Amino acid sequence: MAATAAAGAAPAAADTLASPVVLEAGTGLHHNTATVTYEHVDGTVNSIRIISLAAASGEPDCVWVEWNDPKDTGDGWAALNAEPACHGGSLEETLNRVIKAPKGYQLKVRLAAYHDGGPDVVHKDIAKLL
Repeated sequence: MAATAAAGAAPAAADTLASPVVLEAGTGLHHNTATVTYEHVDGTVNSIRIISLAAASGEPDCVWVEWNDPKDTGDGWAALNAEPACHGGSLEETLNRVIKAPKGYQLKVRLAAYHDGGPDVVHKDIAKLL
């Protein structure tokens, strides 16, 4: 499913506003959702402050909200939430965490759902930030 970025025209640096990104993946019992609220860090080239996130998992799934960390040596995605939401559960976290990337690197977030105990992403949605 396509991610929905709820943001208007890019604000001037002094007028940076928080923007939510809604992510959805899977259907029926496997419907997973997340909302990431973020803002551009004033005076920086490619830095985003993740203000908060909320996630809800489908019944058989566990979900992580991740960002495409250019320094991650695994699959390129690093978790934003401390623990996954699992088995129909939900979570909300206030992070106030800055993520950074080199100039020209497209920062993204994704909702990644795994079946309980499985190593593979079975449902996902990705959205660009900035």
